[in-house]
Amino acid sequence: MKKIIRQILTSRVYEAAIETSLDEAVALSLQTENTILLKREDQQPVFSFKIRGAYNRISQLSNKERAKGVITASAGNHAQGVVFSARRLGIRSVIVMPVTTPQIKVDAVKGYGGEVVLYGNNYSEAAEHAAVLKRSSGLTYIPPFDDELVIAGQGTVGDELLRQNPGQLDCVFVPVGGGGLIAGVAAYIKNLRPKVKIIGVEPFDSDAMARSLEAGKRITLPSVGVFADGVAVKTVGRQTFKLCRQYVDNIIRVNTDELCSGIKAIYQATRSIVEPAGALGITGLLKYIKTTGCKQKTLIAINSGANMNFERLRYVAERTLVGEQQEALFAVTITEKPGSLKRFCHDMVGDRNITEFNYRLASRQKAHIFVGISITNEAERYTFSERLTAAGYDNLDLTENDLAKTHIRYMVGGKSPVVRNERLFRFWFPETPGALVRFLDATRGNHNISLFHYRTQGGDFGRVLIGLECPEKKSGKLERRLDALGYRYREETDNSAYSLFL
Repeated sequence: MKKIIRQILTSRVYEAAIETSLDEAVALSLQTENTILLKREDQQPVFSFKIRGAYNRISQLSNKERAKGVITASAGNHAQGVVFSARRLGIRSVIVMPVTTPQIKVDAVKGYGGEVVLYGNNYSEAAEHAAVLKRSSGLTYIPPFDDELVIAGQGTVGDELLRQNPGQLDCVFVPVGGGGLIAGVAAYIKNLRPKVKIIGVEPFDSDAMARSLEAGKRITLPSVGVFADGVAVKTVGRQTFKLCRQYVDNIIRVNTDELCSGIKAIYQATRSIVEPAGALGITGLLKYIKTTGCKQKTLIAINSGANMNFERLRYVAERTLVGEQQEALFAVTITEKPGSLKRFCHDMVGDRNITEFNYRLASRQKAHIFVGISITNEAERYTFSERLTAAGYDNLDLTENDLAKTHIRYMVGGKSPVVRNERLFRFWFPETPGALVRFLDATRGNHNISLFHYRTQGGDFGRVLIGLECPEKKSGKLERRLDALGYRYREETDNSAYSLFL
């Protein structure tokens, strides 16, 4: 018997974890003419599959290792899996978390009996400090994914799937971060039922495993997205990469709008709300059906976790319509004269619903309107744009413009006649006190803030839009300061939506 299979079958996860249910999403099954099943890892005591690998690793420590305790670095589900497991076994646990970690997560770890050490502004700095503490204290480090016993613990999900669904099974869709879950599930299922396809699902902005498999070697991403923070991993594990190369059939990438639509799909099927990373499986499954047109298949998506901040739901709801291709966003130029808006609505919009409309007087000749239109599919979006063009309306499709969807839709009409040499930047600020002050220190001098927009989204990072007056224009001086600050950012000065509305 292969070692990994033996480790999965002899793992000790059920001393702390439960065997979660495999539920059919009946409405989705009927709608797509397939059998769609959801593996409910959101039912675990810590609302995530992470308890499986953490407990399996900790439970097999020697008596000497148990006496000293365990340590890890995490700001998410792995931290809760470690502290829950350590408490069950009566072992001391220390969790190193970035100082930017939201208080709700710090309190959750403390609530399970873990000792929290706040260090660094990101996971990498926290992990480095955890390594230092490990060496000085003798604590045993519990890796989040790149460990045989952790992978085996996660692999018990695959064992349950085959027992709960012994009949037809065509594809299993697995969220991918560092690769622990998909490595364990794929190794187990492929050895027992090699014809079942194992398909990983990653966000476009956190696709380390997909890029690594394409390159044939592990790739380190320069940055990762912040929405699906549960899979925001720059470098996948050595062991997980090796197993994925051997057993995984494909990786599907999804965007934020599609992921929000996946969260809604799970809610409608189960009335439970999963975190963004937890919805990756169903999002990839639905995208697979759309692209392949498959029917009469049995497809399983793993709901990997449900640690969702309530404050994030507003953002999810706003982006869901676009993800479901039920809304299209446009910038449309109309003449600034009486009756022009009525003609636009009557002649062009017709019997469609207007989902959003933003406008402010900026010129006596032309008006730029930001409008949302209800649609039934992607083709209708393109058809609407073609009709606008044929009727003489200049228009810009903003449906896939993240700057427009995140910021500009709330700021239409903000043009200033006095601003000079403005450059526009999007930032991902850590949601922690002092983040803005650190930014102001980094840009102090002759950079006047000419625009600022922030809206909380309930995540670890806030999305901020900032305009700066830069007399020196693009000399590289500002970029060096921003790079030193360490916040992820992107310049949007050339974005068409910015030039139209701001």
